[in-house]
Amino acid sequence: MTASQPKLFVKSYGCQMNVYDAERMADALAPEGYVAAASAEDADVIVLNTCHIREKAAEKVYSELGRIRKMKAETGRSPIVAVAGCVAQAEGAEILKRSAVVDLVVGPQSYQRLPGLLREARAGARPVDTDFAVEDKFERLSPPTPKAIASRGVTAFVTVQEGCDKFCTFCVVPYTRGAESSRPVSQIVAETERLVAAGVREVTLLGQNVDAYHGEGPDGRDWSLARLLYELAEIPGLARLRYTTSHPRDMGDDLIAAHRDCPKLMPYLHLPVQSGSDRMLAAMNRRHTAADYLRLIARVRAAQPDLALSGDFIVGFPGETDADFEATMSIAREAAYASAFTFKYSPRPGTPAADRGGQVAEEVKTERLHRLQALIADQQAAFARALVGRRIEVLLDRAGRHAGQIAGRSPYLQPVQLVAPGARIGDLIEADVVDVGPNSLFAEPAGGARETRSMLAEAAV
Repeated sequence: MTASQPKLFVKSYGCQMNVYDAERMADALAPEGYVAAASAEDADVIVLNTCHIREKAAEKVYSELGRIRKMKAETGRSPIVAVAGCVAQAEGAEILKRSAVVDLVVGPQSYQRLPGLLREARAGARPVDTDFAVEDKFERLSPPTPKAIASRGVTAFVTVQEGCDKFCTFCVVPYTRGAESSRPVSQIVAETERLVAAGVREVTLLGQNVDAYHGEGPDGRDWSLARLLYELAEIPGLARLRYTTSHPRDMGDDLIAAHRDCPKLMPYLHLPVQSGSDRMLAAMNRRHTAADYLRLIARVRAAQPDLALSGDFIVGFPGETDADFEATMSIAREAAYASAFTFKYSPRPGTPAADRGGQVAEEVKTERLHRLQALIADQQAAFARALVGRRIEVLLDRAGRHAGQIAGRSPYLQPVQLVAPGARIGDLIEADVVDVGPNSLFAEPAGGARETRSMLAEAAV
């Protein structure tokens, strides 16, 4: 790195797609000479890559802008400050009015124009670009270098689908990410091949509604997500595939079959239900019932009995009664989750639910959330305990927490700590689960390395 190279710091909020987008923004600016900064204080350009799904997520952005304003005053430095992502898309020029420290605003469909927008910002223009671009942004984004890919680890995200046409009444995604659109198969395959060539072993396909994927295949026809998964599974060196986030309405028979027939597809499914009450599901415009969801889960588990199920829940949606919430508790018990994300409803401006009557009191939402979280925590712990004594495959992806340890991920996305002399990051190893900690599994390589057991007491301290 030369002294003249400008430094970029990107702080991302929210979903995995924002993590992917942050990397692609860095890739877009790499040809301009930008290198990564360790912190905002060291950066020439600061990008806040924002999320608009939850109210607190949006407010965190303005709090961070306040800290940046203070940092600039204290240090005398003047980095360019950009707000990107879904808050940028939703609020646009209003961000410039609310925060004078912001130099440019760019929506998630316009990252390919970031170099030019930065030049405008340096000239004092304070540009706002929240148009839904006509051109294919993925084609115009610079691909990451092998060195950049290697620095990000042996797992990677690849966005295959953006936007959503479902219009759930609580959700801003259709307004901030636009209508459903899918990348061509050839583009996704080429990106994945580049990742694997640089050392990536596991790829997670991303989409706001990923199982609605319908990208153009090399035969000129629209391919389903299942067909795309089979195609990617043929890439030599790629060991694991995952996908997220799905909608129950779009999970087709071929995708269910892929969980049975595609060995590289991990036995893990994130499938949000949001509520166990049919009345609430209708109010949310989810277009499925609790019974529909449970039947779908049963079909996937019949295809893949080893499945770990994850989900999303919203408590305190407008009009939710005690009976509605008890229905949510009931479906959570019956579905038997390995993990789940649980949230209190927060009104998002511009969504139909935000203006509805029957808003639930905050203390009621909090009490319901705590009850649901306790149930999910019990289920998660039970799922982990059931793995003790089992042999699983672990993808080693980082150094362990203690000297001599190496860490990885189970097929079910759990962190795994173990001692494996001679093993390297990127290896897939067979390991026997011997214990469970609060946040990790502890394992020892199959057939040897008994030192793992001695680490358990130390890790519990």
